[in-house]
Amino acid sequence: MTSVLTDARRGHPGLFGFAVAMAVLAPVLAVLAVVDDRLVLGAPLWLKPLKFALSFVAYSAALAWLLGQLRDRALQITGWVIVIASVVEMAIITGQAAVGNRSHFNEDDGLGAMLFSIMGATIVVLWLATLAIALRFLREPGRDRVTGTAVKLGLVVALIGMLEGFAMIQIGGHAVGVPDGGPGLPLVGWSTTGGDLRIAHFVGMHALQGLPLLAAGLAVLSRSDGRLGARCDEATRLQVVWIAAAAWTGSIALFAYQALRAQPLFAPDAVTLAAATALTLGTAAALAWALLGRRARPVPAAG
Repeated sequence: MTSVLTDARRGHPGLFGFAVAMAVLAPVLAVLAVVDDRLVLGAPLWLKPLKFALSFVAYSAALAWLLGQLRDRALQITGWVIVIASVVEMAIITGQAAVGNRSHFNEDDGLGAMLFSIMGATIVVLWLATLAIALRFLREPGRDRVTGTAVKLGLVVALIGMLEGFAMIQIGGHAVGVPDGGPGLPLVGWSTTGGDLRIAHFVGMHALQGLPLLAAGLAVLSRSDGRLGARCDEATRLQVVWIAAAAWTGSIALFAYQALRAQPLFAPDAVTLAAATALTLGTAAALAWALLGRRARPVPAAG
């Protein structure tokens, strides 16, 4: 854990500092969400700033760590662009909550529309900056093949997930088939009566953390004794990372498809269930082939 924090601080102090600031702000917003009973579109007023604070903790900390994996100190200006855009977006979200207004898709008055337009611009900036980081990593050799591949694929899948933000702007909301602000799941608020594009957005963005963590977990398994460790050689771990990235991308497509057909997450129709079953079985079969279909390297004798 200490080495991870060191890499993050070294990778980009600004992104790391912003992650720390959001981690400090999140408990404050959680308390406000409990003690302030005002609602916006049926949800606690401070819930959106809290969700974005937590999201920025994961996003900026992951990017800071990623920049720490580069062989050369690079993309520092890009990192600061991300920090500035994130601060602007978080300031608008929190400021609008403080005065009892919604921040996203606010066309109630001229100021609300202007602030949402600024937020739209920050989304573009964040996507382009993340793309710049992904392009830099695509030509980076990496410290090892598996981690390097996981980082690259995590960035690509996250960029796909972030595209859902543009889709939400295009349709003027996140709900499909029902108005924004209806009944939703606890904390996340995803619609329980219609489709919700935020699900695919959420799943996609967290590939940025999930795939590198998977590579780290596989590396730990490869050092363990017994058959499992013997099977987790570099080639197998690389295959598992690719399979996970493909499944992650398929999940984004599936959740977006489900949302665009106005289906709540836990009320899929037969077509969505069939697609989910096919994705699950295909992923399981690919993993079984990767882990069991290869001849394990000999396990060293004890002693």
